[in-house]
Amino acid sequence: MNTLSFKTKSANDATVVRDWHIVDATNLTLGRMSAKIASILRGKNKPYYTPHTDCGDFVIIINAEKIQLTGNKWNDKEYLTYSGYPGGQKAETAKELIRRRPEVVIERAVKGMLPKNRLGRAMYKKLFVYAGAEHPHAAQKPKSLTF
Repeated sequence: MNTLSFKTKSANDATVVRDWHIVDATNLTLGRMSAKIASILRGKNKPYYTPHTDCGDFVIIINAEKIQLTGNKWNDKEYLTYSGYPGGQKAETAKELIRRRPEVVIERAVKGMLPKNRLGRAMYKKLFVYAGAEHPHAAQKPKSLTF
């Protein structure tokens, strides 16, 4: 038996095939949706997934303003920002942030589920979130993704 045929093949940038997916966030729970999207951005849905390579697909999320949170998280969940100056920390509830910038809620949830290194930053760049139903990526012919 030829043992040279049992070599494990790792994916690299030349062998990875990236698709485009579109997700309608209407009435989806934030955390459950974000976990599945983070998995797709990492490439864990592919048979040739390699942890040290960016194997993931591009993901477009539309209708970010219609996302759902369970329980009392609309009022209890706080998003903190810090300017770096003394007294520069600001807190904002999920209800206020979704009214002001609905894309940021989904972006922060997905970014927190990705690796905290240069590979995670490259994966995060393949995420596109839009508050409304329109997006400028029609030329890429994204496939609909349902959860």
